[in-house]
Amino acid sequence: MLELVDLTKTFKQISAVKNLNMFIEKGEIVGLLGPNGAGKSTAISMMTSLVEPTSGDVRFNNKSILKNPAPLRKVIGVVPQEIALYTDLTAEENLRFFGRIYRIKGEQLNRKIAEVLDQIGLTDRRKDIVKTFSGGMKRRLNIGVALLHDPEFIIMDEPTVGIDPQSRNYILETVKKLNAEKQMTVLYTSHYMEEVEFLCNRIYIMDKGNLIASGTKEEIKRILSSEKAITIKAERWNDAFIQSLKEQPMVNRMNIDEKEMTIMTAKEINLFSQIIKLAEETGVELTTVNVKTPTLEDVFLHLTGRALRD
Repeated sequence: MLELVDLTKTFKQISAVKNLNMFIEKGEIVGLLGPNGAGKSTAISMMTSLVEPTSGDVRFNNKSILKNPAPLRKVIGVVPQEIALYTDLTAEENLRFFGRIYRIKGEQLNRKIAEVLDQIGLTDRRKDIVKTFSGGMKRRLNIGVALLHDPEFIIMDEPTVGIDPQSRNYILETVKKLNAEKQMTVLYTSHYMEEVEFLCNRIYIMDKGNLIASGTKEEIKRILSSEKAITIKAERWNDAFIQSLKEQPMVNRMNIDEKEMTIMTAKEINLFSQIIKLAEETGVELTTVNVKTPTLEDVFLHLTGRALRD
């Protein structure tokens, strides 16, 4: 359905995207991941015909969109990272305004507004001013705007940032439903690995403008098939414990949060007793030690050396 061929974008001396090759089949949900500054937003701007590439091509249904973007623009919906609504208007007024931009009129527009409000769960708030909405409700209305013209292909750029768990779950279930019932093709970017695990058939990972991995979730995870992840939790860490672990030759990598630490080691290595010993010696009281198979986040850290939220 959509193909990026050697897509490159250079701003002055900065290469934001370098020879990017991707494809998206009709009916897929595809994840696009990368830390901030990886080039995701630039790639999306090029594939939606908003930014002209320095070189390469974007092909929709096997035809270049660079000189004629109209066929793609008619069938694409975009949910931007930032809320793009008029907050002094009601939910219904926002949908009516954007519906007219899509050139939907009369009774057809009335039907689409009612349908979209039902899809995003805001029918009972249709007459309310948007600035009175919670963050989650604004996000859902933002998605509703992108659905008004029945797009075949929708790009969702971090649509769940900064919202409550209930709204987040509602949005994820809505994406699943749209894909299952309408065969809507979705490109989904997120800072939450569990969302990508739940939604996506295939995944692309970018860093510093380059595509560094692609495949199904299972294929991506197999990148670390020779390793295992050990997660340990404590009320607090201290520098002596962290340094002692870093000095262990069997520790390949570590990711440290406030109360949880993930240690990557070779699958055949048993670090359990060593971790307990080091905790006792340095005065760290562990609450949990678990061994698990590597997750998408573990692979991401392995490939980029950075947490997704960095």
